[in-house]
Amino acid sequence: MIDVLVVDDDFHVAEINAAYVSQVSGFRVTGRAHTAAQALATLERTPVDLVLLDHYLPDETGLSLVRRLRQRGHRTDVIMVTAARDVGTVQDAMRSGALQYLVKPFGFSGLRTKLDGYAALRRTVAGIGGRGEAGQEQVDRIFGAFRTTDAPHTELPKGHSAATVDLIRRVLGASGLPLSAHEVAERAGVSRSTAQRYLKHLERGGHIILTLKYGDTGRPEHRYRWAGTH
Repeated sequence: MIDVLVVDDDFHVAEINAAYVSQVSGFRVTGRAHTAAQALATLERTPVDLVLLDHYLPDETGLSLVRRLRQRGHRTDVIMVTAARDVGTVQDAMRSGALQYLVKPFGFSGLRTKLDGYAALRRTVAGIGGRGEAGQEQVDRIFGAFRTTDAPHTELPKGHSAATVDLIRRVLGASGLPLSAHEVAERAGVSRSTAQRYLKHLERGGHIILTLKYGDTGRPEHRYRWAGTH
């Protein structure tokens, strides 16, 4: 599970955001804070994976808190969730190390998209090897992992169609187990080469999890499952 701290000066908004987080598979809210001081005290006591952080707090700004966290050695990831929409604040958030920025007001789908992207980022890093070294291809995968997982058909390579992406997604989503490229092709009614092209594209974007199945002889078989299935 990914542990989340929700920080917002508005008690009602904090409860709504916490309820949204609880609806996303793989995430749980472990704390709420309504000031920067409360947030810092909570993180000192119980580290979390992710902070959903408002910028306008009564005692200091969210970005100021992010900088203090980094100075104290906290590696907690941060997604800004705020009504602040001026470009300067957005740039400062990037420079301070915020992974994403969600502008209020938003609905459940808006936050879910950011959380799904964060989960994809964590899976990508874990799949590459955590704290090991990464080549350029692995670095590109890490930086490209935080894409909109609700719309995997965006920015498709030439020759790819959104309809086929959705078809592959439905096939993998309907399966309780990882599938081989041959099985995907058979169930989707496309050629194996077509299935392999789409699977490779979706895996690079963090939408698909690739595993290897080792047999008694020969090369390991590549098997795929949609990232949102468990």
